[in-house]
Amino acid sequence: MSNERVIYLPLGGAGEIGMNAYVYGYGKPGKEKLILVDLGVTFPDMDGSPGVDLILPDISWLEKRKGDLEAIFVTHAHEDHVGAVAHHYDRLGAPVYARAFTANIARRKMAEHGHPEKAVRTVSPWPETVTAGPFTVGFAPISHSIPESSGLVIDTPKGRLVHTGDFKIDTAPGVGEPFDHAMWEEIAKDGVLALMCDSTNVFSRHEGRSESTVGPEIEKLVASAKGMVAATTFASNVARVKTLAEAGVRAGRSVCLMGRAMRRMVDAAEETGVLKGFPQTVSPEDAKNVPRENLMLIVTGSQGERRAASAQLANGKYQGITLKEGDTFLFSSKTIPGNERGVIRIINQFSEMGVDVVDDDSGLYHVSGHANRPDLEAMHEIIRPQIVVPMHGEHRHLREHVKICKPKPMKAVLAVNGTMIDLSANTPTVLEYVETGRTYLDGSVQVGAMDGIVRDRIRMALNGHVSVNVILDEDDEPLGEPWCEVKGLAEIGISNAPLVDVLEEDLSQYLGRAGNKVRANDDKLEEELRRVTRQSANAEIGKKPEVTVIISRMS
Repeated sequence: MSNERVIYLPLGGAGEIGMNAYVYGYGKPGKEKLILVDLGVTFPDMDGSPGVDLILPDISWLEKRKGDLEAIFVTHAHEDHVGAVAHHYDRLGAPVYARAFTANIARRKMAEHGHPEKAVRTVSPWPETVTAGPFTVGFAPISHSIPESSGLVIDTPKGRLVHTGDFKIDTAPGVGEPFDHAMWEEIAKDGVLALMCDSTNVFSRHEGRSESTVGPEIEKLVASAKGMVAATTFASNVARVKTLAEAGVRAGRSVCLMGRAMRRMVDAAEETGVLKGFPQTVSPEDAKNVPRENLMLIVTGSQGERRAASAQLANGKYQGITLKEGDTFLFSSKTIPGNERGVIRIINQFSEMGVDVVDDDSGLYHVSGHANRPDLEAMHEIIRPQIVVPMHGEHRHLREHVKICKPKPMKAVLAVNGTMIDLSANTPTVLEYVETGRTYLDGSVQVGAMDGIVRDRIRMALNGHVSVNVILDEDDEPLGEPWCEVKGLAEIGISNAPLVDVLEEDLSQYLGRAGNKVRANDDKLEEELRRVTRQSANAEIGKKPEVTVIISRMS
């Protein structure tokens, strides 16, 4: 009997929302041929990853087996699915397959990093397929909040797998393909071994709303506004951007797109033919000459990003344009958990300027691109898989998704990042746990999450920093007094003396009583000077700072 198996291994996106990376394999244990579905990023925050530019999945396990990696398939062009392709291309080197719009975005990223654009190959939608080793893969159109999103139909010698990608059941999405029940029923009619399914909105029990329901409400709002109108949404939600632009035009306003990502997405959608009839826009330079009541801005920064156009406008001015009292700013978007502080900061800044801010608490001006629970259960019924593997969600989402499968004639398994699952039989089994984690893009280099760089940065932010300088002669005697430099610490402590003076006095006294053995041993002396510094600072200001000790010896 053959001992080939089908494996599934999430390296990102399972147990978190973002940073998607899913490995599939087929073959003998340990010798499987592999494909990777999606390779995305997630975004840092100042609390947990200060100074970091991007967070990427740790692909060390896959890199070790890159000789077995046949291809990378990208379901759609959201950053949490395509954003790490160019960053990790050197380490994997496999061809990248995507539909035209996604391929356009991916090629731009590859070019920015000096990689060959031809490594990204454009694929037509289902029923066209790509052969990659033992896998045959097709891109089946599915509705989501970005054009040309696709679920993947992955055929293996052991049976058919369906990977939904991000999806919702929307038969009138505006831009992009509507959900095609008949196509998905045809895909599933001969049986599906396993369904890997989006879990983002599993806790939302009401039926999902179509993108087409948003337009009339936005039009009413824009038509009733008196001053300038600015609106922000996800730049990748081209359908929403078009809806906003059309609302502006119908209200007699000139429309201006602001922010590179906004312009880039619209250009890519027009170049690839997925966006037609987008209203004419004016440049930011020309927008300055349009009367305020006749202008509508569509800007980046719906998640409170500090460098985006929304934040710049909230700070006072962006590309020569300023919002004023009586203007309106619309958030046509949902705030992703974790981004609330940034968004609230911008709302308050606009409020101080007298700008009327409209967010989506009412649900009128935004609909999610992810399937709510009724849509998930409808997908289960359409596909009728033997196995369901929840993905794209935090642990609580995956667990809830497993729960709703229990009464059904299908097996469900909770597989977080690093959990390798055998899908070859009717009952999925856990084979092993692979070490996974995160890689930080810090400036222009990638660093491991466990390298200590970000941890040290956090410690310095929390505790401050002291540099201690000591000079010793050839007999290990101090030459002059030790001196300190402090960063991020109170200047005056409880003794009402400068903190630097207190530290230097305590260090000088310690050096005077330290034995020759300690002063002759750099490691021991450094350890003791660090201890004295932290002890003194704690007594003075209640903080134990990070300490750097520099010992110089004169020969």
